[in-house]
Amino acid sequence: MMIQQQRVIPAARSIKDFEWLMKTNAEYVVLLDVYISQLVYLRRMARDFGKKLLLHADLVQGLRHDEAAAQFLCQVIKPAGLISTHSNVVLTAKKHGLISIQRIFLLDSHSLDTSYRVMNSSDPDYIEVLPGMMPEVIREVSQTSRRPVLAGGFIRNANDVETILRSGATAVTTSSRDVWNHYLKKA
Repeated sequence: MMIQQQRVIPAARSIKDFEWLMKTNAEYVVLLDVYISQLVYLRRMARDFGKKLLLHADLVQGLRHDEAAAQFLCQVIKPAGLISTHSNVVLTAKKHGLISIQRIFLLDSHSLDTSYRVMNSSDPDYIEVLPGMMPEVIREVSQTSRRPVLAGGFIRNANDVETILRSGATAVTTSSRDVWNHYLKKA
């Protein structure tokens, strides 16, 4: 299961945004900042609207960022994929056949070097690079890792999206409604 043609992947920070996204043509939707008690309901909603849920495992309130939490998400919630900064969560998603996305935060060249080591150990399907508005770094990560790159953070308009896609990103993840309104259509 891979992200195919969707160039902008919306990331919902609230239930209201998540509900709004259910009425768009987005195939994949990222869910951020959610309580564990809301997961079953939101997963069911995504399924009912034909959406593939990419769940940011680190931002589920009430769960730790360990393998047991990842097992719970994979076996009970069953999203299309998990996003995490923790390689053990990424590895667990892979073992369960979910899309595995290693999120990396780049502050400097040392954090980039550390991220390459983490990526090699977790072998994710995708890498999400934050901040995303670094075209040269996106190009380097894509070429060096030989994995599809998602770019997120500080991508605020269509021009930013196009710049990042030209730099080699497979897609952009964003919580910007301005970007959603430009790229997503109401279903």
